[in-house]
Formats: sequence, structure tokens, C-alpha cells
Amino acid sequence: MPAYNAAATLERTVADIPAGSVQHIVLVDDCSKDQTVEVARKLGLEVIQHETNQGYGGNQKTCYARALELGADYVVMIHPDYQYDSRVIPAAIEFLKLGICDVVLGSRIRTRQEALAGGMPVYKYLFNRMLTLIENISLGQNLGDFHSGFRAYRREVLETIPYQKNSNDFVFDSQFLAQAVWYGFKLGDIPVPVRYFDEASSINFRRSVIYGLRTLQVLVLYAACRCRVWRSPLFGQR
Repeated sequence: MPAYNAAATLERTVADIPAGSVQHIVLVDDCSKDQTVEVARKLGLEVIQHETNQGYGGNQKTCYARALELGADYVVMIHPDYQYDSRVIPAAIEFLKLGICDVVLGSRIRTRQEALAGGMPVYKYLFNRMLTLIENISLGQNLGDFHSGFRAYRREVLETIPYQKNSNDFVFDSQFLAQAVWYGFKLGDIPVPVRYFDEASSINFRRSVIYGLRTLQVLVLYAACRCRVWRSPLFGQR
């Protein structure tokens, strides 16, 4: 769990995780200004604290490195803001165990009505639909939501993808999925109910636009490397 100011929602997120579905929960705190660390320790989670704010991508790097150290075969990343329904974790892991997918995303957008009824802002919905369409075409996929905060991976994915070279900002996610395609992993998704409310974390309009532009840059870089007109450490030898 990459966490920043999640004290108000962390306990509910953990409570919804089905008993016995996970063996260990790691929370990486990115210099929260609230009681996130205290709540996490009260819940019995392993807590790692950054001394300085590393950003969303930097937080995930610490999460995944620790998961590999622990010997995890399957790794689930979920935002601790209670926006994503953690009850679907066993379903995501089952897809990985069966070898159907190497990467499973939780899709928030089963239907437009459901997404908007769940509180997703209209501009976010439209932005998501546009970017996801472009990414599906560019990467040859058919995913419902490229920008989910619910993701599950087989260990081999984290061992192969050079994610430590990725951005420390939100575009980390876009880079990671493009890399997953580059290295030949199978991507899939499952529906996950989503909730939007005041305590749920969400980037503002300005940062959403910046994130979208940087995601497009990732796609251009991916295409350039695929056509062998450019080289990047993000997309190494396969």
C-alpha cells in the first residue's frame, strides 16, 4: 500500500480484505502529515517510512522492492484510500495463479452510468476514456482502465521490469504498463467497484492534464523503441 495521508480510510480498506487472502501487508508512508503510520501499526501492518517525500512512483518502488525481499509470488498494490473495493483481491490473485494474466488491473469503468454514479467526476471519466483508448491502440491491448489504483502482479513481472528507472511521479503507472507489454507479459482486468468521496485521494485537474501529457510521451517513446529509432533504459533488451 503506497500511502500518503490515509489515516481516515486505511482501517476500512484493510477491513475489507478477505481473511486469509493475503499473507503480509506492507504500507509505505510517504511523509504523511496525519496519523497514517500510527493507524497502520495499530492494525498490525509492516510500516516503512520515507524520510523525505518520494512521490507516488517512488513510493511504489519501495513497496515492490520490499515485496520481492519478502519472497512474494503474487503482489497486489491497492491505494489505502478506500476508493477501490479490496474484496476483489482473491479474484485478481486467482487470475495470476491460473496463468491467465501476469498483470491484473481493477477496472473502475464497467459502464459509464456505474462510474459516474460512484462519484467519478465527469472530466476524469472523459479523460480516462480518451487516454485508455489511445493506450489500447498504441500498446495492442483491450483494457477497460489503464489508470487504476488496484493492480496485481506475478513476481516475474517485478523481477523483469526495470521499474527503478521509472519516474517517481504519477506517470510511473503508465511507464510500468508500457514496459509490461514491451517485455511480453499478459495484461487483463477485472471489474472493481469504486467510491469517490472527500477522503479518497485524487489528483486535481491541473495534475491530471500533466499526467495525461506525460502518458502520451511514454507511448511515443514506446513506439520509437519498438521501431528501433530510439533507445531508452525503460525499454531494454527482451
